[in-house]
Amino acid sequence: MKNDTLTRIDGIRVGHAEVHGAPTGCTVVLPASGVPAGVDVRGGAPGTFGTDTLNPLNLVDKVHGLFLTGGSAFGLSVSDGVRRFLREKGVGFDSGHGLIPIVAGAVVFDLGVNASGRFPNGDLGYEACQRASSEPVLEGCVGAGLGATVGKLYGLERAMKGGLGSAVIEAPTGVRVGALMVVNAFGDVFDPTQNRILAGCRKRPEALDLLDSDREIEKLTRLSGFPDGQNTVVGVVVTNVKMNKTQLTKVAQMAHDGLARTVYPTHTLYDGDTIFALSCGDMESVEVTVVGALAARATAEAVLRGVRKACSMAGLPGFADL
Repeated sequence: MKNDTLTRIDGIRVGHAEVHGAPTGCTVVLPASGVPAGVDVRGGAPGTFGTDTLNPLNLVDKVHGLFLTGGSAFGLSVSDGVRRFLREKGVGFDSGHGLIPIVAGAVVFDLGVNASGRFPNGDLGYEACQRASSEPVLEGCVGAGLGATVGKLYGLERAMKGGLGSAVIEAPTGVRVGALMVVNAFGDVFDPTQNRILAGCRKRPEALDLLDSDREIEKLTRLSGFPDGQNTVVGVVVTNVKMNKTQLTKVAQMAHDGLARTVYPTHTLYDGDTIFALSCGDMESVEVTVVGALAARATAEAVLRGVRKACSMAGLPGFADL
């Protein structure tokens, strides 16, 4: 079976782990060694870890592991497990006083569907690292996408299930750009090629027919029915092109165009949209704009796949139910 997911990029492994008996989990992305990375945060309610390290002005030029997790701020402890795993493998930044694994990540808010009081933690992050492989990425309601939801203009009771999706674009030139996205958006998810909403806010809690949230907002002056910060699309794009932190920061910025094409509305005050970008190859003399354009396409496709592969859960319908 052809691998059309993020792990099609050589040197990348992905692993998922879920909290037993609770609709939440985490996902890790592990390069074969330290790699240059950039990040761009667009949402108004982000939950991130280690993003300042990736600023092109700052010292450390490589990252050794990324994590995406549910659990909101509680999930940030996943970083401890990822760092512990990498340290045991002898991977990290040479500080002169031992190796320090450089880890970055972002969270999604899934507490609305997870009433268990249990969240992803360091042990779960370690488990996800142990499960990481170069096999095609499992998609849908797995890992960090387990508790994801979309279409929350009128609250969770009229929302639908989101999920985790991954895709890769392979150009005839040999350039590859892959994406992995956790789709937990405030807005609806729209397929521009079919000109239709795939998943979003439903007209009534018991209904399966959808509103158009983008049009519905025209009728409102204030949004209500949900606490702030219950949403977010987070993810990572990876290329086989050799790039530095500054170039990858631009790629991460351009990758957000994929959200703008598929999530309506996106980058709201209530989302924490964050995209990382990694360089895991040695292909040279490729324009940054070329990689960024392909990153936007891969991001858009990953978002659509995350919704299409999501199953119903916690009383919320998935795409297949429509």
